[in-house]
Order: sequence, then C-alpha cells, then structure tokens
Amino acid sequence: MFTTAVRTAAVRTGTESRHGTQDAREYGDGRDAQGGREAVRTDARPEALAAPAADPAPAWRDLGVDSMAAALVVSVTRLGARSFAARCQWPRWHPLNERALAVTHHPLLMVETTRQLAAAVRARHLGPVGGPLPEPAAISLGTDVRSRPTETGTATDVAARVTLSDLRTDAGAPAFRLTAEYAHAGTVFATCSLLFSPSTTTLAPSAPPAAPPGLLHPPAAAVGAAAEPDVLLARAAQGRLVIVPRDRAHPVLLPGAPAVLPAPAVLEAGRQAVLLSCGATAPAVAGLALRLHAPVPVRGAAVEVAAGRDCTRFVVLSGGTVLADGTVVLTRS
Repeated sequence: MFTTAVRTAAVRTGTESRHGTQDAREYGDGRDAQGGREAVRTDARPEALAAPAADPAPAWRDLGVDSMAAALVVSVTRLGARSFAARCQWPRWHPLNERALAVTHHPLLMVETTRQLAAAVRARHLGPVGGPLPEPAAISLGTDVRSRPTETGTATDVAARVTLSDLRTDAGAPAFRLTAEYAHAGTVFATCSLLFSPSTTTLAPSAPPAAPPGLLHPPAAAVGAAAEPDVLLARAAQGRLVIVPRDRAHPVLLPGAPAVLPAPAVLEAGRQAVLLSCGATAPAVAGLALRLHAPVPVRGAAVEVAAGRDCTRFVVLSGGTVLADGTVVLTRS
C-alpha cells in the first residue's frame, strides 16, 4: 500500500518516490546505478548521515519562521552539488498534534519541515535572493503508515536526505523542487516534495465569494483535526463543503490572518474534506498531493470530493473556477 500511496500522491506533481518496496529500510548514504542519482542503500548504516562535518546551524530567520520556537530544522549539511543531509526535530506538543499519550505527528509537520529546508537551501546555496520564499505551487507526500514514528516523550528526532532538482529561473527568481526523505531510528518512513515557482504567487487572487448563510462547522474529530480551532470547513445547504476557518488567525494554518490561504492550509482543507466525506480517520491517510493554480480566498471557496479507485480527489473552486486540486490516499482496512 505504501508504494501505491507514495506514487499516487507523487503523480499529481510529477515527482516519484524512491522507496520502491513496503519493507522498512535503513537510512544511509548511497547512489543508485543509474546516473549516480542519490538513493537509499539497504546495506548502509544510519550513522552514515552523521559522517560529513555539519554546516553551521541555520538561523531561524533563514528558515522563514517568526521565532526560534517554530523552527523544526536543527541542521543542514551539504553532501553534493544538489544534495543535503538534515537533522530535524518534531515536538510532541506541536499545535496541530493530538493531545494523546502516544502521538502520531500531523502530516503538515512534514510539509512545514520541507518548506523550512527549502528556505535554508535557498538562502545559503542559491545565491543572493531577495524577499521571502514563495508559496509552493505543488506539494506531494507519501508515508508508510506502519513505520511512521509515534512520540511519547518531548520530541521526535528525524533525519532527512534532501535533493534539489528542476532548478531554473522564473519571474527573475529561482524556481526549484525540493524533495526530502525522512527517517527515524534508521528507517525511512516518508517522502515529501515541494515545487516552488515564483510566478504562481503573482497571479491575482479572485474576489472572495460570499459565504452562504446557515453554515455548520463539523466537529474536529470528524475532519481529523486535533482541536476545534483547527477546523477549516463548514457545511452549507445540501451538504456542500465550504472553506470557512474557525480561527481566522490560526497561528500555524493562517499566521498573520492572510487574505488568501497558504498552500499547506489548502492541502489541509482538502484532507479534512476527504476525511469528512469518506468517514475515515486521520491515521488512514497515507499520501497527500496538491496543485495550486491560483490563490485561494481564505473564506468562501467550495471543496468538492470525488472518490477514485486508489485515492480520493478534491477540487477547490470559486465562482466555477478551479483554484486548486489534489488527492488524498487512504489505506484500505
């Protein structure tokens, strides 16, 4: 199921996971036989990632966060022209995580970690670039539900193998794809890829549609959220789903009360819509993907869900125009 999940989520953004099998594999340094492309070797030891001398720890400002408390990346070490190794830490008490004795981290922690890695690589290795990191134009992630870590202590230490690809110039700024393979205790459990295209953020946002009357927010558990303020959806007449965040200035999903939804929040709205429509639970999610076509207003856009053979597709619309689309891969019980 894991291979299907990763590939199905990846196909939406044109990236393919290199996991290959469902078997958990040790996380080490290695290259495959075709073109020297970096890959995971089954005979490598987890200590291989610690071999290179670490670069200075990135400043939290280089990670594109507002404070040190929001930093999920501990260190980034350059291994080659476009490859890096990183150490990350995911706090058990992150605002998006459930309050439980054993916590499975919310998938958006992986997305945010990958975004922070992209910000650090861009700041250090892509030359002087002015302005903040643009919103990702596409997101894809796949995870092995059997080997993803659970946390009962303070935080989960995560190692990452990072690859930079598709590097070009777009709207006078670097456009690129950054892919990270994540491992815990020597075992790879997930892959996440973000595509950054500066021209996507220059598109004019559509006028926010008026939210219909009589909206009802579903309970947090029904959409796989940890708390009521994390709910991004409401039901309108005839069961139609509309993006109406309960917390208009959510510190993680909507920091600073933006006029348009950040890409991870659009992905989260799609995830919540699929879980609600399918009656599934958060642990069943094995893959996520998003393509952002235009800015999504923070309130009023509709989310439509259509179930497929291997995954469930969602579309975000405003005034009949598709603003974003994506997929959610659910494990079969």
